[in-house]
Amino acid sequence: MNHSQLRAFHAVALEGSFTKAANVLRVSQPTLSGHVKALEEGYGVELFERGGRSIRLTEFGRSLQEITGRYFGVEREAESLLATAKGLLQGRLRVAADSPYYVVPLLAQFSRRYPTVEKTLSFGNSEKVLADLFAHRCEVGIIPDLTADERLYSVPFRRDRLVVFVNTGHVWAKQRSVRLNELAGQTMLLRERGSTTRAIFEHALHSRGVSLGDTLELGSREAIREAVAEGLGIGIVSEGEIGRDDRLHTLMVRDAALNVVEYAACLEERKTIPEVAAFLNLAKETGQD
Repeated sequence: MNHSQLRAFHAVALEGSFTKAANVLRVSQPTLSGHVKALEEGYGVELFERGGRSIRLTEFGRSLQEITGRYFGVEREAESLLATAKGLLQGRLRVAADSPYYVVPLLAQFSRRYPTVEKTLSFGNSEKVLADLFAHRCEVGIIPDLTADERLYSVPFRRDRLVVFVNTGHVWAKQRSVRLNELAGQTMLLRERGSTTRAIFEHALHSRGVSLGDTLELGSREAIREAVAEGLGIGIVSEGEIGRDDRLHTLMVRDAALNVVEYAACLEERKTIPEVAAFLNLAKETGQD
């Protein structure tokens, strides 16, 4: 079994592109492609479905990626442990989050404390963050209201609540709060399905038998903020994520417990990787503030 060929395959599987994988591994694209081709031909398997500029893992390729994810995860863990013998962390930490509001300050603290660790940050809804964790595309995920799962180790570090917001020209702009049933028939601007914020909100509506009016689905909090500011409807977001915007007015939902807890999570078997453990410990400290 050729280590370079496996590393080339794993990089392409993670990046979804031969070009991006070559940049990550700092090799030429022909060299990388040659390694993957040699692996396929050596074992008589097809690892990627190739179509034009796009590639996709075959079923066999997905099975192999699960193994190489564990394989290179252990390798990084060994490298990180050896680095701690020198008294500093200098590995890599990939973090995925559902929004920038809580993770960026946490990552900034981590960066100041461990400046030699290479850090990357990606975003997606809660469903995607979990998928990235299980596929070894990140070491740590920041996820709200995480469901208990024996495959995961998690640390709660922030408690928040969902709030409604409207633009300053809205009839509710002088109110401080609304009741949940006042949202009946209203046009709501929501994230895509897979968003924890949306799931909590829709569960509360369903439990009270409240039906909305039109629902406009938008792919990011930023898009929802701009749409609310333009008067297209009503938004809902964690209170800590609303920020300061003179165009918007926030209202509490006074008769519903729309509480949410943010977690920092990793795969159970990866919680002892030094960079991961350091980040989770920092999350614990933050949660105690």
